[in-house]
Amino acid sequence: MNSIERIAERRRASAAAKSGPATAASRLGWLDALRGIAALSVAVYHLALPFYWVPHGTRVPYYLDPGIFGVLLFFLVSGYIIPASLERRGDVRAFWVGRAFRIYPVVIVTVVAALLLLPRKHTVVADGAFDHPLLAFAGNGLMLQDVTGVPNVIGVMWTLTYEMVFYYFVTALFALGWHRKSAPIAAGFAAVALVLGGWIALGTLSVNPSSTRHLVLACATVVVMAMACIMTGKQALIRGGGLLLGALGLVLIALNSRAAAFETMMIFATMFSGTVLYRLEHGQIERAQALLTCGFVVVCGFLTGYLYNHGQALSQTYSGSWMAWSFAYLAAWAVFAAGMLLRKRRFPRWLSWLGAISYSLYLLHNPLIHGMNWMLEGRAPIHSWTGRALLFTGFMAALTVVSWLSYRLVELPFQNLGRRVLKSVARRIPLESPAPAQDRTVTAPAETTAPAPSATEHEPVLSHRR
Repeated sequence: MNSIERIAERRRASAAAKSGPATAASRLGWLDALRGIAALSVAVYHLALPFYWVPHGTRVPYYLDPGIFGVLLFFLVSGYIIPASLERRGDVRAFWVGRAFRIYPVVIVTVVAALLLLPRKHTVVADGAFDHPLLAFAGNGLMLQDVTGVPNVIGVMWTLTYEMVFYYFVTALFALGWHRKSAPIAAGFAAVALVLGGWIALGTLSVNPSSTRHLVLACATVVVMAMACIMTGKQALIRGGGLLLGALGLVLIALNSRAAAFETMMIFATMFSGTVLYRLEHGQIERAQALLTCGFVVVCGFLTGYLYNHGQALSQTYSGSWMAWSFAYLAAWAVFAAGMLLRKRRFPRWLSWLGAISYSLYLLHNPLIHGMNWMLEGRAPIHSWTGRALLFTGFMAALTVVSWLSYRLVELPFQNLGRRVLKSVARRIPLESPAPAQDRTVTAPAETTAPAPSATEHEPVLSHRR
């Protein structure tokens, strides 16, 4: 190779190094766009004003619940990216440090701000949290409130419970080297939902305040033990900690879920289906197996709503009919599939930006609704189309600004702090290298070509409940 060829080669390498991260980030822009769609859907559903703009618009949630649609779309996104993030890191400890600094700061700021700024009459904090504050603090601090019989401090936090239990499952599967078994796991959860969705007993471990306290204490003990094992950096203890978390998650969703059993099981079937699609895209699973699995999950998701979302179940899913769940489920899958098919195209920048701030928007939209109701208290209702449009526009503008400030001033600084904490921990307690056999099991060959995660890849799901 002559000097001219060497110069050209160096230039190509330099250009590839500069363009690589941007290209990888753009490949995940479709996920941010989907988050933006989900965020808009949930916020609009809770605000409810647009449903009054068209004749019979208030009946829309009866046939297709926009909140359920947004939640399920977010669960698909989480299922797609969260296991991939852990496997790409190859470090359970780093995964959990990142999760802690990603989830908790905004929750704490939101709860404190809601308590300080909103009067008790218009508080967004659940009444039950005031009745048993220590129990509410412990259950919500673990993010297991929806499966321990503890009221959500803020109603929308119920979905964080299922996100957290999904992290438990992902950790356990990765520690055991079973993380590639996404397809049978997704199909298994869907089959349980279809066959036993109306039969599994709910809340059997937290039947009264005393049993709830004991359950929360037991959960806290298990979680602390598991996290202590994981933080040691020793592979044997990490596996033990992962198994503790996975077992705890299974016990809680099987015996003490607050939501209808079919909803609980379909949530996890949906999230693991998102993982199946990730594996399909990166050549880690056969196309036929992936498509058959996802098709089975979609059919089960529709049928479980038709079969079980009646009577008492409606109060546990907070939907108006079986159609509200079933058609929302199909819609979430359709939008996710469309986004995946169009993933190589550019999405509107504003939509991707909205996806970046969607976690703050998810937590803040309900407190802002309560604040708006407080400011409008005692005033004549707005019946005109123009008045409602102005109110809707003003609210969405305020929500967007506040969410952006939360993202810039809370989310990003604490994510950076988490990285510094992890570096400090890694220096003090080095991570033990896995044994060669385990390394062959855990490390995904195709992941060396997987796109790098964007700065906003870890988004907890949104909620449709007030």
